[in-house]
Amino acid sequence: MEAIQRHRGVVYPLNRTNVDTDQIIPKQFLKRIERTGFGQYLFYHWRFDDDGELRKNFNLNDKRYEDASIVVAGENFGCGSSREHAPWALLDFGFRVIIAPSFADIFYNNALKNGIIVIQVKEELVNQWLKKAEREELILDVDLEKQQIMDREMVYPFQIPEYHKQKLINGLDDIALTLQHEEKIARYEKSM
Repeated sequence: MEAIQRHRGVVYPLNRTNVDTDQIIPKQFLKRIERTGFGQYLFYHWRFDDDGELRKNFNLNDKRYEDASIVVAGENFGCGSSREHAPWALLDFGFRVIIAPSFADIFYNNALKNGIIVIQVKEELVNQWLKKAEREELILDVDLEKQQIMDREMVYPFQIPEYHKQKLINGLDDIALTLQHEEKIARYEKSM
């Protein structure tokens, strides 16, 4: 997992609530066995019509958001099934940060485990950023170490569990955490 202490990026406003994992990555694209290559299918039924052509009325297809790396979305983001493919698709597409008023628990933990900073903030602030990002380019600066989000006008604090914060800052997924104890594991295996 790539370490991330700070991220500055363009906001993509996904002004929808209850975005479920089947909307993030539809089930027919879950056949891959590696974690990469899912980005092309992100929000597939919203981004593409039945002929595979880009939908002009879905804002992620707008050139203004082609470099976006931060999603700001409505409440209950990542609800639905527990598929880990949803954070894989978001990360593979280029999103490093997701900000919403609330997240589904399993999605929240899966995203953190895969290197995405997920931040829960008040709905009023989300609505403010959604409106602004729909009108003009909005850039946010997320400082994980200080637990702050900065826009051009203000600094906003956020909470994140210390355990997840340290894993993200140090680029440690669950396997890397286990490998930190490799000597102890080897000693135990020899003693058996």
